[in-house]
Amino acid sequence: MQPEPKRKINLRRPDIMEAVRAQVLSHYKSELVDRIRERGGVFSSKDGLLTVKLAKEFGFCYGVTRAIDLAYAARRAFPNQEIYILGEIIHNPEVNDQIRAMGIKSLSGKEKNADIADLGEGDIVIIPAFGTEVETRKNLEAKGCVFVDTTCGDVMTVWKRVKQYANDAVTSIIHGKAWHEETKATSSQATATNGHYLVVYNLDETDYVCNYIVHGGNKEEFLKKFDGAYSKGFDPDIHLQAVGVANQTTMLRGETEEVQRRLRAAMIQRYGDPEIQKHFRYFDTICGATQDRQDALGKLLAEPLDLLLVVGGYNSSNTSHLAEMGEAKLPTYFIKNAAKMLSGEVIQHYNLHEQHEVETKNWLPGGKLTVGITAGASCPNNLIEDTIRRLFELRGISVQELLDN
Repeated sequence: MQPEPKRKINLRRPDIMEAVRAQVLSHYKSELVDRIRERGGVFSSKDGLLTVKLAKEFGFCYGVTRAIDLAYAARRAFPNQEIYILGEIIHNPEVNDQIRAMGIKSLSGKEKNADIADLGEGDIVIIPAFGTEVETRKNLEAKGCVFVDTTCGDVMTVWKRVKQYANDAVTSIIHGKAWHEETKATSSQATATNGHYLVVYNLDETDYVCNYIVHGGNKEEFLKKFDGAYSKGFDPDIHLQAVGVANQTTMLRGETEEVQRRLRAAMIQRYGDPEIQKHFRYFDTICGATQDRQDALGKLLAEPLDLLLVVGGYNSSNTSHLAEMGEAKLPTYFIKNAAKMLSGEVIQHYNLHEQHEVETKNWLPGGKLTVGITAGASCPNNLIEDTIRRLFELRGISVQELLDN
């Protein structure tokens, strides 16, 4: 008979984790990627006409690896029991397909196939790497559910800052995407203790807020512009008098830093430099793995490249920012897997500006070619291998040559 779950599940027992690591590696490991990394991240065809350069840092980060391990461990520890997850564990379609294939049911999102209302005492619920909203967790706790909490440590660091802001009557201005699971979870930490928040997506929105801080403005227009991106009862005339900057951990570091610089300057202009500590706070809460991948891509883009392939889920925030960095420098194609490279003439890729997949012709130049490749923190190495193999195949180079060269 299947054992009843305890309130705290010890999933990190050696017997469980040894089997889990073997299973995870069988799904996502790439011998080819490992070998290319051993060669300095550069791989060329024998004739030198095609060279692939990998960013030094890409693919699964520690937080993603931990989240996947815990989800696999939950299934191994309770092979015959219903297990549920709050949406996607990470933003990668292949990984989420594997989670569903293990019979783990989704409580939200496009693949929803279970309802929170039907859960009860002892049901196991996986909290994804993004975390979850405070009220959702309280609801599940009241039902007696047992949690497998995979929330990333960097996300929880942001939560601590936001909760401190709320306790000090400081409004959290969150640089992020209001619709993103992580930002929803973070903003709920502010309102849990009757605090307030405002989410700004980009520098244009930041400038609008700064102008309002300095000069005031039309309150109704402000609230309409940011509809869905602020706390209940938020009043810009009151709640922009003292602000603290936080962020969705996967945003571009440079942009988050610019958000805080502009807000700080606005507060100085409005209240004066001697009073700035009363009106403005900021902490660096960019995810280390996100920053490592952005820095590594920056170095890769400084090298001679003809084009860049960015691999990952289209709804992955950190991956989309890598694509943004590439687009600013050279032809860049954001693909979710190698199958999107239909031929040497046609590629299907995600257009960040139009927010949907598009088809581009004549994307792969002839002659000598150097291609940069990177991937987001939620992209497994096997998808990178598939991309490299497909790229060489499109140039008529055998897959075996990749291993023999």
